[in-house]
Amino acid sequence: MSKLLSIVVAAMFAAVSVNALAAKHMAAEKGAAAEKKEMKTEKKAAAAAKKEMKTEKKAAAAAKKEMKTEKKDDKKAAKK
Repeated sequence: MSKLLSIVVAAMFAAVSVNALAAKHMAAEKGAAAEKKEMKTEKKAAAAAKKEMKTEKKAAAAAKKEMKTEKKDDKKAAKK
């Protein structure tokens, strides 16, 4: 009887230990997945910001070109 009780206690301890270890690893995986998702979101935000800056740069260049054209037109009109 004593031997049976020892085996049951050892089995319960092993089951609890394995369960705790598995839970610890699952929590680590969930955290890693969340971190990976956050990094992906940050990458997308950085790419969107870069794209927006590029668009603004193009708009500024177009505005500058338009002003230059207007100046030329004004000079031509002043000469006539």
